Amino acid sequence: MKAIVCNEWCKPEDLKVSEIKNPTLDDNSVRVEIYASGVNFPDVLIVQGKYQYKPPFPFSPGSEVAGIISEIGKNVKSLKVGDRVMAVTGHGAFAEEICVPEDKITLVPENMDFITAASMSLTYGTSSYALFQRANIKENDVVLIHGATGGVGITAIEISKAVGAKVIATASTDEKLKIAKEYGADYCINYSQNEFKDKVKEYTNGKGANIIYDPVGGDVFNQSLRCIAWNGIILVIGFASGTIASAPTNLPLLKNCSIVGVFWGAWREREPNGHNVNMEKILKWWKENKVKPKVSKVFNLEDTKYALQALINREVIGKAVIKVR
Repeated sequence: MKAIVCNEWCKPEDLKVSEIKNPTLDDNSVRVEIYASGVNFPDVLIVQGKYQYKPPFPFSPGSEVAGIISEIGKNVKSLKVGDRVMAVTGHGAFAEEICVPEDKITLVPENMDFITAASMSLTYGTSSYALFQRANIKENDVVLIHGATGGVGITAIEISKAVGAKVIATASTDEKLKIAKEYGADYCINYSQNEFKDKVKEYTNGKGANIIYDPVGGDVFNQSLRCIAWNGIILVIGFASGTIASAPTNLPLLKNCSIVGVFWGAWREREPNGHNVNMEKILKWWKENKVKPKVSKVFNLEDTKYALQALINREVIGKAVIKVR
């Protein structure tokens, strides 16, 4: 089969398609013919050896798939050949075929296409875990969302609005902020023009944001500490800026706030049922048109390196997807 193969740590632009053996199916897994694969920022990091999870060589990057089951292991009971499915895989998604454990599979709704399905699991999974389990979001909370038009940013806006929260969105351009507004943001701040902390205080009558969703890190995190509400929660999602911030610990003390890590992948491994419950809610909202994945770029498998480069260059609004077949 064709697959993107990483034989050593490399830059995304060094990746290319190779012919490799089809994966071996075990008794507790299903074989999926991949139709589409989601592209996510961890994919950029994993090929360079900069992600917390490092698969053994050789491996195919790509952590999110949608396709059709072509074979099932003998112990698999809840799925059958022909089922349309999506899954988060850790790696192996930038390929024509993959074997996935039964408990990591989610059925794709009948009227959802594979491009959409390939953009659902990781971003909505991350944001739902962050906002439901880690922040206990509730109606009328003020949620400050950084990188608001990235893959996880848009989903955080949608989930926050679906529960009745107020959203302040930040992004680096006015064009991106228009998209955030379309997805429901109540207030928008271009953080490339001015510091955002004073605007957040203005929009909240000096109180600050109850929840801050931060996939950016660096100076964005540092400013966030200065506009968090009393008893607020800062969600550490990732470090798209490339800089890991250090918190002056007097500020969490003065604000009585919490800095909360969000390692969705590890949580999902430990509590798969919790993820399944979250996805049931997200798919219900999708059917009710309360959430709608934003896919702005679609690439062929051979052009995967360009998809990853587009993420690095912040050219992707919402999601990029690899169309495999």
